[in-house]
Order: sequence, then C-alpha cells, then structure tokens
Amino acid sequence: MINKDTDNKLPIYKLTSKDKVLKYYDDWTKNAQFNQDMIDWEYTAPVNTVQLLDKYIHDKNIKILDAGCGSGLAGIELKKRGFTNIYGVDFSQSMLNLIPNNIYQTVELIDLNEPLKYDDDDFGAIICVGTFTYGHVKAHALDEFIRVTNKNGYICFTINEGIYTEYKFDKKINELSKNKSWEVLNLSKSSYIVNKDVEAWLCLAKKN
Repeated sequence: MINKDTDNKLPIYKLTSKDKVLKYYDDWTKNAQFNQDMIDWEYTAPVNTVQLLDKYIHDKNIKILDAGCGSGLAGIELKKRGFTNIYGVDFSQSMLNLIPNNIYQTVELIDLNEPLKYDDDDFGAIICVGTFTYGHVKAHALDEFIRVTNKNGYICFTINEGIYTEYKFDKKINELSKNKSWEVLNLSKSSYIVNKDVEAWLCLAKKN
C-alpha cells in the first residue's frame, strides 16, 4: 500500500486539541473562506454521501440528523434531493454561522465526542460527512449514532482514509457488525478532497 502521507495534506490535520481545531475554524470561516476552499479543492464528499443515502431512502420526510453539519454542505445536497426534515449539529459556532437559511429545522452546537442529547430511536437516518477526520470525532461516536437511529434506519458517513485504521474505525465497524447492531450495506473508497489527493471510506449501514 502506498503511503500518501495524508496527515500532511491540510494544516488542520496536524491539530490535536479541540481548542486548536475550533480556533482554526474561527479563522477559516472569515469571509466564508471555508466554503470557497471547498469549491476550489473539489470537496466531493457531501455529494457522494447524499447520493448514496438517497438510493436507500424513499420517504423524503424522514427525520435526518446531519452530524457535524459544518457550513451545511451536506444539508444543501439533501435539500436538492427533496429531503425536508433535517437537523444539523456541529461543534463550531463559526461553521454554523455560515449555514444558509431554510436548510435545517434546527441547528445546535453539539460535540459529537460526547453522549448525544437525543432519545433512543429519534432519527430515521444519520449522515456524517467530513467529521471522522484528524483531530475531530472518534469511532466511539458510532455507538451513539446507532442508539439515536430507529430500527431499520440508515447511518451514512465518511472516514478520512488517513485515520481509518489509526483511529480504529475498521475495528469499530467490524465490532458493530459482529454484535448485530447494524448491517453494512456499503463500505468502499470514494473521492473526498480531489485537489488535495485525499480519499475517504464511504460507509452506509442499516440498524438492526
């Protein structure tokens, strides 16, 4: 396997503390620079993830949690495909401030590394794009995603290729399959940030 040195692709990948990551986002979002960079860098993850989820969900009114919604890029794609009942959460207020109006029912400041405030079986689907990456959310968050997703609901997410084994996402995905918490329907490499030569694992699972 070729070592792509993924952790050196972006400066934010070098940050290890929550405070440093939040400060980076505070600076990155000034003058909407984050959104412009995502365009310039060909950040394809939101489109790829929503496209996959849309293949399995036919009820456009299903309640969806956009976990780590950032500036709303995945929410915008969901809206384009007719989904109407979307809730956004992120740990950066600066990113939430960039979200256009009328994308989400609500947006809230939440750290996904902590237990979620939602009831069991609260959502029909969860989408999580660009959040499982260096210095952000760890694999244990998947346990909470399963808890708040209802039976036969879907969990669709990306994992930066550089942390897939380092953060033990490979083991977590297998563990949740073996204990029959979910059934993995898709796990494949996908484009992510094209102009930075960074790929991601794209996973879609159905809760048992």
